[in-house]
Amino acid sequence: MKVIQRYFTAEITRSVLFALAAFLALFAFFEMMGQLEQVGRNGYKLQQAVLYVVMGLPGNVYELMPTAVLIGTIYTLSQLAARSEFTIMRVSSMSTGMAAKVLARIGIGFAVLTILFGELIAPKATEWAEKLKLQAQGASLSSQFRSGMWAKDVIKDNGLEGNVTGSRFINIQAVQPDGRIEGVRLYELDNDFHMARMVTAKSGVYQGNHQWTLSEVTQSDFTGGKERKITEPVKTVRLGEVKLTSEVTPEILSVLFADPDRMSAYDLRAYTKHLEANNQRTDRYEIAFWKKIVYPLSIFVMMALALPFAYLHFRAGGVSLKIFTGIMIGVCFQLINSLFSHLGLLNTWPAFITAALPSLLFMVLAVGALWWVERN
Repeated sequence: MKVIQRYFTAEITRSVLFALAAFLALFAFFEMMGQLEQVGRNGYKLQQAVLYVVMGLPGNVYELMPTAVLIGTIYTLSQLAARSEFTIMRVSSMSTGMAAKVLARIGIGFAVLTILFGELIAPKATEWAEKLKLQAQGASLSSQFRSGMWAKDVIKDNGLEGNVTGSRFINIQAVQPDGRIEGVRLYELDNDFHMARMVTAKSGVYQGNHQWTLSEVTQSDFTGGKERKITEPVKTVRLGEVKLTSEVTPEILSVLFADPDRMSAYDLRAYTKHLEANNQRTDRYEIAFWKKIVYPLSIFVMMALALPFAYLHFRAGGVSLKIFTGIMIGVCFQLINSLFSHLGLLNTWPAFITAALPSLLFMVLAVGALWWVERN
């Protein structure tokens, strides 16, 4: 069994890496074609466009790994069936269950690789790529929004550890690639949702430990709460710098511009907790979080789907036909995975069920296909 596993591992690994490289080259080509349209605008150079595309490849590796595993495994098993090697293995007492265990052991390595790219490499590479592009073009992260970016925060009487004394709505006109925020407006409300203070600042710099330094600040205090009369004056003062303690950090701000599917599970969980603390909807990020947890397991589903191809005789279709079938199955899996995310969001399905259902459906399909080939 160990000899068979080593043989399978070597053959499947070569095929998977070849399929993955082919997909990456194709995706990089189309992405480069899209970037070439922007080269020359606002100082965006060709070498920066190439670097942007290269830094986006880890995200493609994460997304394409299940499909590459499916196609690579189908190709290897089809070749073994064509050369009658798999038939010899079956005659040598290798059952379907044993073959499935061998593939599952091989799948562990690809699942770990998927987690590595999805949690560590791809999120950082995507963030650096976007910063690189913004710096090259001299743009800011929020330039595409007319009213800037909005975030909600709570106000506590002793930093982040005291009692909640109100809530704060933060409006930011621009976030620079270096993390500096510009055009800041703070609307602070008391626990009865009456306006207590409005603060405007030209810019803000994060100092760490949930501390911001706001520059060129104008602060307007509304006294009297709900008993305040409209004729009462508003106290306005101009300040040089103001220290602000807030749960909103540069990491949270970057989430507002990021695609949840490209974020790590850790960042998704942290942002979900922030939204829950501010009584905001978390459905989209909860679904993305559970997709991150379930997605590496789809490697095993893809290998289970590939196994029936080893039992099909060569006359049932050439290797090219089987590979084409594998590509179609992989594309269908990606489309259904995305479709269920939207359906779950619209119908408020439980996040775990929304994320796991596509993999469960394809696993049922794999078991049904194995039952059919063994019966026929």
